[in-house]
Amino acid sequence: MKVFVTGAAGFIGSNYVRYLMSNSDHEVTIYDLLTYAGNESTIQDLMESGRVTFIKGDICDPIAMQQAMAGHQHVVHFAAESHVDRSIADSAAFFHTNCFGTNVVMDTARKCDVEKVVHIGTDEVYGSVEIGSSLETDPLDPRSPYSASKAGSDLIASAYFHTYGLPVIITRCTNNFGSYQYPEKAIPLFTTNLLQGGKVPLYGDGLHQRDWLYVDDHCSGISTVLEHGAFGDIYNIGAGNETANIDLVTSLLKILNLDNSSIEYVADRPGHDRRYSVDTSKIRALGWSKVHSIDSALEKTVNWYRDNEWWWGPLRQRNRTS
Repeated sequence: MKVFVTGAAGFIGSNYVRYLMSNSDHEVTIYDLLTYAGNESTIQDLMESGRVTFIKGDICDPIAMQQAMAGHQHVVHFAAESHVDRSIADSAAFFHTNCFGTNVVMDTARKCDVEKVVHIGTDEVYGSVEIGSSLETDPLDPRSPYSASKAGSDLIASAYFHTYGLPVIITRCTNNFGSYQYPEKAIPLFTTNLLQGGKVPLYGDGLHQRDWLYVDDHCSGISTVLEHGAFGDIYNIGAGNETANIDLVTSLLKILNLDNSSIEYVADRPGHDRRYSVDTSKIRALGWSKVHSIDSALEKTVNWYRDNEWWWGPLRQRNRTS
């Protein structure tokens, strides 16, 4: 089996390829443009396996995509612009990559007669959920350029199923964390700040709630959907770890033996969704369940960043000078 994985020099994609290396005998092609959040240091261990091929390429380039994807049976589409703050500052790249790029991925998969496609989405497309949990059938209500572009990409993938019969499945995951996550995201940003003696910037009152999903559990969920999911369907993937940001920070401080003096409250983000929560009954009916508790996974993640400054140090330095 040959699997084509877009965006796999980034955080979740690279961890998914590691999951495949450990749990299958598949051959994998990583297709990534190596923008700021994707870099070769993230996949250097994968390239040593002998089963992974790397192609530097743009999902928005139909000709390059056709050449690269030909001969693969499965496609897993992670490639996306993915940071809310960056989308607020400059939205154009988000709609170009996440909408136009997804259209190219789906059209190329159709032309290459791919057997299965999984499109990786986000729970942020549901908007702020004040009460209860979002079902896959709920209306979309994105509140940022990022989430709007991801909602558009979901609809594009769905349209290819309904129009062309493309065997595509859509997933919508909650906030991921784990190793190799770019240090602009909350948990690696907070952790690396603290490891370098800095403070944690906390938006608003710190009571915004997110469901934190350990990346290994997300990868096993994607594998479950790829194997057992129904074409044209959508599957929420979440851990049921709804946590206020202030409580998340408190847990990180505890792991690092620090106190609340390391917290710095900052002005809230524009349009900041108060709470996300998804109903995961549908994927659990396929036999999936999370394995990691948030406490053990947080400690494992902090220890990874503590031990791997060689990876994140240069990225933080690049952010300071760019």
